[in-house]
Amino acid sequence: MNTLTTIEQTAFQLILHAGNAKSSLMEGMQAARAGNLEEANSKIEEAKKELNLAHQAQTSLIQGEARGENVELSILLIHAQDHLMNALTMRDLVTEIIFLHEKLNK
Repeated sequence: MNTLTTIEQTAFQLILHAGNAKSSLMEGMQAARAGNLEEANSKIEEAKKELNLAHQAQTSLIQGEARGENVELSILLIHAQDHLMNALTMRDLVTEIIFLHEKLNK
């Protein structure tokens, strides 16, 4: 039976938490569009928590490499990093979109 390596497990953690963050961000944007700004901001906070968990996973890889552990690049790890970077970009954009909805609703 094949077991996942630590790097693969970490990559899946990155994908999981970045995906959860993106889902929360989309829900937040939809809530803002519907005028529910309190829910929108709550979804931003949920996304921040998920991104923090993703960042912790990423940091574990960086720390391992700093200790001299070999971090083998794979398509899976690159894919995971793409998910994280997209989620971070999305966080910035959705935060601005919610801010604009708040401004328009005043």
